[in-house]
Amino acid sequence: MTASAWIQLSLVFGLVLLLAYPLGSYMARVYTGAPTVLGRLLGPVERLAFRALRVEATREDGWATYARQLLVFSAVSLLMTYALQRLQGLLPLNPLTLDGVEPTLALNTAISFVTNTNWQAYGGETTMSYLTQMLALGTQNFASAAAGMAVLVALVRAFTRTGATGIGNFWVDLVRGTLYILLPLATAFAITLAALGVVQTFDPPATVQLIEPVSDSVSTQVIPLGPAAGQVAIKQLGTNGGGFYNVNSAHPLENPTPMSNFLELVAILLIPAALCVTFGRMVGDTRQGWAVLAAMVIILVPLSIATVMAEQAGTPVLVNAGADVGASALQSGGNMEGKEVRFGIVGSALWATATTAASNGSVNAMHDSFTPLGGLAPTWLMQLGEIVFGGVGSGLYGMLIFALLTVFIAGLMVGRTPEYLGKKVEAFEIKMSALVILLPSSAVLLGTALAVATQAGRSGILNPGPHGFTEILYALSSTSNNNGSAFGGLTVNTTFYNILLGVTMWIGRFGVMIPVLAIAGSLAAKKRVPAGAGTFPTHTPLFTGLLIGTILLVGALTFLPALALGPVVEQLLAAGASR
Repeated sequence: MTASAWIQLSLVFGLVLLLAYPLGSYMARVYTGAPTVLGRLLGPVERLAFRALRVEATREDGWATYARQLLVFSAVSLLMTYALQRLQGLLPLNPLTLDGVEPTLALNTAISFVTNTNWQAYGGETTMSYLTQMLALGTQNFASAAAGMAVLVALVRAFTRTGATGIGNFWVDLVRGTLYILLPLATAFAITLAALGVVQTFDPPATVQLIEPVSDSVSTQVIPLGPAAGQVAIKQLGTNGGGFYNVNSAHPLENPTPMSNFLELVAILLIPAALCVTFGRMVGDTRQGWAVLAAMVIILVPLSIATVMAEQAGTPVLVNAGADVGASALQSGGNMEGKEVRFGIVGSALWATATTAASNGSVNAMHDSFTPLGGLAPTWLMQLGEIVFGGVGSGLYGMLIFALLTVFIAGLMVGRTPEYLGKKVEAFEIKMSALVILLPSSAVLLGTALAVATQAGRSGILNPGPHGFTEILYALSSTSNNNGSAFGGLTVNTTFYNILLGVTMWIGRFGVMIPVLAIAGSLAAKKRVPAGAGTFPTHTPLFTGLLIGTILLVGALTFLPALALGPVVEQLLAAGASR
């Protein structure tokens, strides 16, 4: 770790933690219906939306109704997103006169954006019209993020209820999360990004003269343009990650400078961190939120440092071959393959760990070009279940599931019925928690096994051996846990992968959300248990340590064998070849 690396790491996490408290406090007021600074301006819009949806803001629903409304909304969103892609050739704002998207790719993309995964098996600037990017994909960037936050606040409310049947109103939570949180933040951030050079225009692609023509017949270049700043803002703040351009946040018109890179990196982690404060405020004990946030930071920071160190160490074969010294050094300062020089190793490695920890999925470097150990940490962060910061809403409710497991294990140790925030954790909650963990994990492992066992899956591999296995494992880890980042080096725009990855994305989203809402319904109906002498306090360093241990142990037991077949053995082979 260089001095520059420590400075960048400190600045990113320092600013995230600094902004988390005021934003988290504000979001708690939004979701509890308390007055906010934007209430006078946006209140009429909120009431208009409720009238259009025929929603009574004061009505609360049980968990089954809440889940049904979530599924209906997501299904309608899926159909609309699919239809807009298929029909884009007949619609306006299509300067390249692009045809409708191929059916299986359109379905995969629709599932991807509705599930907040934003897996992209296409090149945005050459596949999607401006209208499709904005109305289909951009809209889902807001809607899927707001849906994730809605499920979180429903679970948090359950801890505050006693003998209740209702956990909230899905439509109210969806509208308020979009209107009062995501739209204002995205608007302000989009303006900032446009000022920093991110393109935002409806102009057709620009043709420019090359300074050094390739040949007499090739002297110009076509540069795709479009309304990118608005989509970049919400893709980062909503932990969506879908790029306007094919190379995502490595593109100079999406992420032009080190300053834009720094601000986008902060935006990826900001709302997930702030929601921990929201959680603490809503349950009436801010220490609970800080304990959970501490666990996230303690897991992410060492893995970020490990990734930076692995990339700065460079490729073992080149180092031992003497290619890292002298004026003609191939990797002076570390492994720069696949990285943008304007960001460097540190900016790329920090982004890789933040985007995989926060279920964001955007990339500013080619993960396929990372060293084996440098690629291991981002892969494992996804496999932990996207709970270390995680997606907006989804990360924290996943972390709270692990908190329930932690107090359950602690209760078994002392022979006492476990409690969390005054609610007894019993068989039903543990069964549902097991589903939350097992369904995405099973989708990763079974999907990977299917891909490597079939010709249709193996035909997409561009690199042989353990690296090719890692490419498949990464893809399934990304989609099953709703991250969306791509390792690269794997041809996924095929019927096989479009369907397989679409199914795993759906399982990873709703196979988790429905059990979480069922837990919320069960907890809301329970009476609060007063804290006693035997109550395990869940705001202490001891609880945070047990929570971290539970997360890492489950992640290691589930995925270490698969990781051993990919990045671990690849690192050992590289080290052996360098001797």
